[in-house]
Amino acid sequence: MSDIYEKIMELARRRGFIWPTSEVYGSVAGFIDYGPLGSMMKRRIEDVWRSFYVVQEGYYEIECPTIGQEEIFIASGHVKGFSDKMCQCLHCREYLRADHIAEGNAVPGAAAMSAGDLARVLADLPCPACGEILGELEVFDFNLMFKTAIGPGSQRRGYLRPETAQGMFTDFSRLLRFYRDKLPFGAVQIGKSYRNEISPRQGMIRLREFTQAEAEIFVHPDEKDHPCFSRYAAYRMPLLSIRQQEEDTPAISVSMQEAVEGGIVANQYVAYYLALTHHLLVTVGVIPEKLRFRQHLPNERAHYACDCWDAEIFSERFGWVETVGIADRTDYDLRAHEGQSGERFAVFIPFESPRRERRVRVIPNMGALGPKFRGKAKMVADALTASVPSPGGVTLHIEGEDVVIGPDLYEVREETVEVPGEEVTPHVIEPSYGIDRMIYAVLEHSYFEDVVEGEERRGLRLSPRVAPIQVAVFPLMNRDGLPEKALSITGGLKARGIMAEYDDSGAIGRRYRRQDEVGTPFAITVDYDTMEDDTVTLRDRDSMSQVRIPIAGIPDLVRCLVEGSRSFSDLSPA
Repeated sequence: MSDIYEKIMELARRRGFIWPTSEVYGSVAGFIDYGPLGSMMKRRIEDVWRSFYVVQEGYYEIECPTIGQEEIFIASGHVKGFSDKMCQCLHCREYLRADHIAEGNAVPGAAAMSAGDLARVLADLPCPACGEILGELEVFDFNLMFKTAIGPGSQRRGYLRPETAQGMFTDFSRLLRFYRDKLPFGAVQIGKSYRNEISPRQGMIRLREFTQAEAEIFVHPDEKDHPCFSRYAAYRMPLLSIRQQEEDTPAISVSMQEAVEGGIVANQYVAYYLALTHHLLVTVGVIPEKLRFRQHLPNERAHYACDCWDAEIFSERFGWVETVGIADRTDYDLRAHEGQSGERFAVFIPFESPRRERRVRVIPNMGALGPKFRGKAKMVADALTASVPSPGGVTLHIEGEDVVIGPDLYEVREETVEVPGEEVTPHVIEPSYGIDRMIYAVLEHSYFEDVVEGEERRGLRLSPRVAPIQVAVFPLMNRDGLPEKALSITGGLKARGIMAEYDDSGAIGRRYRRQDEVGTPFAITVDYDTMEDDTVTLRDRDSMSQVRIPIAGIPDLVRCLVEGSRSFSDLSPA
């Protein structure tokens, strides 16, 4: 099925999953609309994510604005460094992502190349838009954030957020109080993020507006043993570590216990969320054999991360696609916002009993510092208090200048003090999910074609937990009280929160095919036997098997089938 992408997107457009945005005005690359079924499927996948992170893990969800003031993104590094390398074809004038052109032509290490090196590589390669050889061109950085003005007169600059994480960092102090000043704790957020991609050519894989689901888990920097690690210690999954990549060998299946003890994964927290992510992706419908976790190589890992992995899902069209990132970001983010805002982002950890410690205290001689430094005296005194002088004095860096302070300008005292605890800046473990990429992966992995009684059947084998329509209800004929009975059953299902669709249009086989195509896992048929014994036929999409069940138990049974607490194969055949 080499043309599976075209078949999936044709089905998605025709049946109301994914549509081109603002199509009447000419669609813009990098933006999509979710139609009625796609919107419902997206919400279900988000709710599965919440069932893992909010319900199972106990991390409460917050919601922050999608526009942030410039200071936030100065602190995060996005204003200075959130750029991709761009070039412009001299023939067709199309703007292009330089490293993607190189990667598409099997140039190794393109993402880590300098602008000059990329320009030299691209000179002999064809333009992906017009096919002409690119020749000598300039490669330059392009910042991916959408810029905007907050308020009239452009007095305050803002940006559409490129990730949801920063709101959870800036809310750190309030979150700490919410969690009663104790580590570990976490917050999650699902929402829109924006990146002004240079040349998005991969449909749902690369969007300019997309949905992220992120968790920021704040942990003690010296205590990275997860309290519930036993839940996933024996969980086995494919890891493509740095060693495997350097030796060009396939991913290996290991347990999380083995991965931590063998030094493959940095700590239990990272390993725990690798396993949880694998569990979650398989739950929503990703095929396990098409899922692997790749460790970032030293030259691609962020300087502040001590370990980082990508959950990569295989696509027939796009190859291995990064869908989730799991990283130990150390204390970089909190310290960055601390430095930019001037607020202290730390947690006080009390000792079991107070400790007595000998400390050296530097006491500035303000009587001598005042006349010598005048307006800078307090600044010098503060810096001196935080310093560790040598016997001959100390050199301080004040407002860009080195200032030598002699021992006559301060006093050093040794004191024994009682210390009740310590302040620590937490480290952050971050699992970051691309919801739109997950949706495409589920659509591709669930797509099927087969032949039933000489007739082609195509559809989506969606998990009942993410299928937009969970059960369809059909009257066999459109007369003799069958429609009224079917409508009554539909109403009872909806009353239990089950998404049920009533359909009385066309032959029964055609109705089954329509529901198979949109991934509806179950179908109920009301026939003439129903009028005699109050039973109906329940059909399973995947096996096409049918069982006879009483009307009275339908809502409870379908709810159990959708949640997975019961299996269709356990029911008695009709």
